[in-house]
Amino acid sequence: MTPARPPTQAGGAEPYAMAVETHTGAVLLVGDLAYKVKKPVSVGFLDWTSRADRLRAIEDELSLNRRLAPDVYLGTGLLPVPGGDGEPVLVMRRLPADRRLSTLVAQGRDVDDALRALAHQLAAFHLRGATTSAAAAAAGPAETLRRWEVNHERMRPAFGEWIDGEAAELLLERASAYLRGRATLLEERVSRGWARDGHGDLLAEDVFCLDDGPRVLDCLDFDERLRVGDVLADMAFLAMDLERLGRADLGWRLLELHREMTGDSWPPSLAHHHVAYRAQVRTLVSCVRAGQGDAAAGAQAAQLLDIATRHAAAARVRMVLVGGSPATGKSTIAAGLGDRLDATVLRSDEIRKELAGRSVPDDCAAELRSGIYSEAWTDRTYDELLRRAGRLVARGECVVLDATWAERKRRRAARAVAEATSTDLVELRCVVDAETARQRAAARARTGADVSDADASIASALAASFEPWDGAAAISTASSPAASLDTALAAVERG
Repeated sequence: MTPARPPTQAGGAEPYAMAVETHTGAVLLVGDLAYKVKKPVSVGFLDWTSRADRLRAIEDELSLNRRLAPDVYLGTGLLPVPGGDGEPVLVMRRLPADRRLSTLVAQGRDVDDALRALAHQLAAFHLRGATTSAAAAAAGPAETLRRWEVNHERMRPAFGEWIDGEAAELLLERASAYLRGRATLLEERVSRGWARDGHGDLLAEDVFCLDDGPRVLDCLDFDERLRVGDVLADMAFLAMDLERLGRADLGWRLLELHREMTGDSWPPSLAHHHVAYRAQVRTLVSCVRAGQGDAAAGAQAAQLLDIATRHAAAARVRMVLVGGSPATGKSTIAAGLGDRLDATVLRSDEIRKELAGRSVPDDCAAELRSGIYSEAWTDRTYDELLRRAGRLVARGECVVLDATWAERKRRRAARAVAEATSTDLVELRCVVDAETARQRAAARARTGADVSDADASIASALAASFEPWDGAAAISTASSPAASLDTALAAVERG
């Protein structure tokens, strides 16, 4: 916990002096100053059992936190200890507890201006942060997975006591799957300079929204490897904590403001992944506190694990095949899924004409399996469709692939791409009665408003040759487009 004025007493007076204790330290608040000491403890992720280690930790905390709050971190000293050399102490300016971001959020106060100021400060902080080899390693897929696994093992003694062991196992499984397929994304972010020295422990109780701007305190000082990494991962800590306080909307707003102010870009799946990781970190901390006798920490650990689990699920990268014979409504369903899932829609009809050097509106009608609809040209079209899809999912983007998918070999190729990129594959086949499909195809051919060149006769011929599609969810498009889309969305969620 960061030094601050204690809660107001009855009558409005604040105590002149009081002590605050955490699982790794203690703070003595006296007048306008705060004195912070480290406990001589070893808790797995830090070891301060020797005085020399505590002295070094105090000095590190001073220098590192002056980056964001130089007027708060005043200096170091020694507290007299009977029979000893004195205990290392950090001397700080005492800040008003009622200006904590966590307090303002809990009170339902308007924090929009404070959030923008905070995002601006942190964006500037990150942009001037060092791009070290340690930061690059920490932001890479191997080290990111290692941290997930280390946290998981350290939480294991709490399984069945404070947290659900099965939920924790599923969390690690989903995080591992995400990272297996997203090496390209993480490595590209490192190469673009988004791996930097950061704060490492952004929490709402450590942010003070003062009239002259925010003060961000208490960075992670005991292990550089845990402080450095992707700047998005750094921001995700505070986004997660705002969600813990019941304001997930503020957390996402903060991420968007930071992205805008730094000029960064990232897929939503990556933000969800990092929020999930930060929630796992705090789950571990809460388990440690619960083991030390903190009565409220066990319940908080369960809450944080739930946040982590939900974001890990939201981070799943999906490839959705939307197939069916011509005029069965697959393009309508694909477009709707793209909007609702925030996914990129790739349409085989458009890619086919692009490869042929033709514009999308061009009428390229030909006999079935001739011209640009020949077997060889169709192979080329699907190869390009899946190549583009593979590039997108490797970068954390969800995709919807609008094509006929009439042949088993093409579905097998799609499954191979999904497996190679550790991507969730959902297969949907749009179906409608033959007469409705005929009428739709005929109407589309008359207007010429669609990229597809399939008329009623071609649609009928393709339907007759459609190879059985085991494993696909059948989506009837006979009802309204909205109802059909709801059915498709439900199938995607089940998948």
